[in-house]
Amino acid sequence: MRTHPDWLKVKLPSGKNYQKINSLVREHNLNTVCQEARCPNKGECWDKGTATFLILGDSCTRNCNYCNVQHNTSNTINTLEPISIANTIKKLNLNYAVITSVTRDDLEDGGANHFAKTIEKIKKLTNCKVEVLTPDFQNDVNSIKTITNTNPDVFAHNIEVVKPLFQKLRPQGSYNNSINFLKNIKSINKNIKTKSGLMIGFGETKQDIINTLKDLKRANVDILTIGQYLQPRKDLHKIEKYYTPEEFKELEQTAKDLGFKHVYSGPLVRSSYNAEKVFQ
Repeated sequence: MRTHPDWLKVKLPSGKNYQKINSLVREHNLNTVCQEARCPNKGECWDKGTATFLILGDSCTRNCNYCNVQHNTSNTINTLEPISIANTIKKLNLNYAVITSVTRDDLEDGGANHFAKTIEKIKKLTNCKVEVLTPDFQNDVNSIKTITNTNPDVFAHNIEVVKPLFQKLRPQGSYNNSINFLKNIKSINKNIKTKSGLMIGFGETKQDIINTLKDLKRANVDILTIGQYLQPRKDLHKIEKYYTPEEFKELEQTAKDLGFKHVYSGPLVRSSYNAEKVFQ
């Protein structure tokens, strides 16, 4: 793999809070996307006392050509996971938590009820605000309603890649499904803040990016994140371009000009990175 430019280099994970979260995650046998996706911000976020919890197992039923999460057709559901996550959040005294999951196309509701139970337990035991980052549930309206009924503070779904590259990189997904999924959240509950994230560096053009941003804006997305794709394994899609911090700033301004309420754009930005700050 290529050597990353200096602006993408991060410190090794350390710190008191990092060790505390690491210990609690292991103690309660929880998964985090920070670990599974090899997020470059894990050290910084965990040291700040925040984490993105990964529910519904650590194996995804889809096999995207850029993702480090392992692929499996199905795995069991830990029914104690919602209360375990809620208790961990309480012990960490978090003010803001992000709950995400692998895609579970093997489940009738895609795992929506498990998401709902997790949100409900967190809200019952803590005063923590909850952001959910969900798969597309194959755009099933009932699954979306199951989530919106629990009133998450932010309902996120990542478009991930631009439309011309979507089928190549996400062959089991659908660009139009993802756009319509975001539209449907707002149609069901116009008061819920919606959020989506885009990765760049796969070989897309600037116009591809702008067209995708326009589609997201038409889907009434409130919060947008844009970050650099970093190849997690040699067998996954290679990095075609490193965007500079200046280019990310330009894209941020483009998105703001299109009318997004909040935009967070930078080389190391991920959809859950500094999620509380973006929300505030």
